[in-house]
Amino acid sequence: MKPAHFDYLRPATLDEALALLAEHGEDARVIAGGQSLVAMMNLRFARPGTLIDINRIAGLDRHWRDGAVLRIGPLARHATLAASSLIRELAPLMAAAYPHVAHHTIRNRGTLAGNLCHADPASEMPAVLLALDGELRLRSIRGERTVKAADFFLGPYTTAAQADEMLVEVAIPVRQVGHGFEEMSIRQGDFALALVASTLDIRGGRIVSAALAYAGVDAHAIRCPQAEQILVGEPPSDALFERAAHVAAESITPSSDQHADAEYRLDLIRTLTPRALRSAAATAG
Repeated sequence: MKPAHFDYLRPATLDEALALLAEHGEDARVIAGGQSLVAMMNLRFARPGTLIDINRIAGLDRHWRDGAVLRIGPLARHATLAASSLIRELAPLMAAAYPHVAHHTIRNRGTLAGNLCHADPASEMPAVLLALDGELRLRSIRGERTVKAADFFLGPYTTAAQADEMLVEVAIPVRQVGHGFEEMSIRQGDFALALVASTLDIRGGRIVSAALAYAGVDAHAIRCPQAEQILVGEPPSDALFERAAHVAAESITPSSDQHADAEYRLDLIRTLTPRALRSAAATAG
């Protein structure tokens, strides 16, 4: 199929892009890589009246360290981030997840910011951002606000961003924690049937903080605080990780679809969670 009719605009500055968003409101969509949006337009699942292409705006493709924060611009491509030594150093969980993200051709054009705004329930990067306690900086002509990742993902393809707001920066705190990422998909590069992104901070032989984020098992990427809580204060062990997996499976209620039923997804939670936690324990410190 072909997309419905739309107007195409290419602003030269961020201020111009924000002004266009304010002018066209809910009828407009920002396009960066277009790897999700264009496909949805071709199927007419999305029918924006106006596309605002931000690719001409200079300086939006950067990622850099700013003190204790890793900052990523809205035009930073997946392929650039996946190959970045800075990402491997400051956000190794993201680096570990990237081999599971789509395919090389898609990663060449797709952007991290676009992926987060698309908010597919089975996508890797929303779960990674949740596990890393990331934040998203949104801007409009009305001003600017920062939204925690935990508050950004609201439902399938739904986020806290308003119609006139643009995601202008992803911010990830730099911390020395262990990381683990596990995913099951039908084929390499497909969206996850279930995935878990984990971090562990281990000091003096005990876990002082833990994060367990899941995707593919709910309407959007989620954290599992019930499982996290039983990890904190305990020395890492296979038995503890198995118990956390059991608690996670009891706390999450996945749905069934044509790809997998709910019970299989629960089994994946029970299987993948200990693997991710063992990796996080091995890389902590």
